[in-house]
Amino acid sequence: MGDCSVWRGSPTGNFPGVSPEDPANGGSRFADMPIFTTRRLVQTIVAVFLLLGAIYFLFPKIVGLGNALDRLDEADPVWIAVAIGFNVLAYATYIALFKAVVGGDALRLTWGETYEINMAGVAGTLLFSAGGAGGIAVTYWALRKAGMRRRDVARRMVAFVSLHYIFYPIALIVFGILLRTGVMNGKSSVELTIIPAAVAGALLLIGILVTLIPPDAERRLARFAHTERSRHFLENLGKVPATLGEGFRFAFGLFAHPKKGGLAVLGAAGFWAFSIGVLWASFHAFGVQVPLAVVVQGFFLGMVANLFPLAPAGVGAVDAGMIGAFVLFGIPEETVFPAVLIFRLVAFWMPIPPGIFAFFQLRHTVHRWEQEGLPIDRGGRATSDLEPGVGPLEGSGQLESSRGEAYYKK
Repeated sequence: MGDCSVWRGSPTGNFPGVSPEDPANGGSRFADMPIFTTRRLVQTIVAVFLLLGAIYFLFPKIVGLGNALDRLDEADPVWIAVAIGFNVLAYATYIALFKAVVGGDALRLTWGETYEINMAGVAGTLLFSAGGAGGIAVTYWALRKAGMRRRDVARRMVAFVSLHYIFYPIALIVFGILLRTGVMNGKSSVELTIIPAAVAGALLLIGILVTLIPPDAERRLARFAHTERSRHFLENLGKVPATLGEGFRFAFGLFAHPKKGGLAVLGAAGFWAFSIGVLWASFHAFGVQVPLAVVVQGFFLGMVANLFPLAPAGVGAVDAGMIGAFVLFGIPEETVFPAVLIFRLVAFWMPIPPGIFAFFQLRHTVHRWEQEGLPIDRGGRATSDLEPGVGPLEGSGQLESSRGEAYYKK
């Protein structure tokens, strides 16, 4: 087995299995991703301010805590600077994760292009919640424009998302058990420790079972067809579990082989560690010492609310979930409200302006790709030794034109 950075690619030019009109080959003239339309942005901004007002102004007054923002002027600017530093590191490791799983030699993205795709995706994730669906949509669009085939994009995105979130259930299990057993300080009630750990364990088990889905699921399902139409339907139906299986196996392969997937694993772990560091520093900004295990457990329990699809950036849902989690852990409400607000401002709102700016940069980059006709192989059939080619997905040779070499020497 060679190094994980060794990939097999398809010949230069248009990509096999993709029609000339397909966006992967630049056939459609600069088709804009509609996620950042003016109407949607205005709707999001209005919803954000309404939800922020309800969470941080109205609710504290109802429960007798006064205005949660009254204590913001008490925050230590040094600790806020520390929180900002942690946030910069969090997104740097996030970009490294993407580069390791999707970019690199597989797609031959430059670091600038990788930054634009990721920050635009981050803005989509924060502005349009539902577990990151907005960011996935932006990233999918960019990778298709870069020349990757649909199935390759799908399985790489599955690998990226699954590896990114694998530390989520692992942390809930580890810190839930450590809290419950008293190894680490903090409230150890069953509903805050064992139940979340059990749910996280079930999710990990489901992920492991997904890796067992055979790569030829389409062919196996097609055996049950009695007509040509039903065969075609079953083959298309089988692509979904097959792609999930391929993506999960690739992610688990990276996780299980640190020498080959070290950058990806460090990127995934680093993102969560530095994000939790932002929250930790936010509490310290108000002079509150929260046990590490409680910070970690409260962070992940609160972030579950990000799955709520109707809250842009999880506003309201994540805020309420995180505030509720720390209150249940026994942290004083008058401290939790401003600390969570600082955390949300640093970790969620600060990246949005550069993310939107990166999206418009990405549109120009995509336009350049289309004008230059994707001068070299952008990874239409990229596979690695941890992600063996399957049937029509298997690569065949690697050709690079002199024009392509010149493109990456710019």
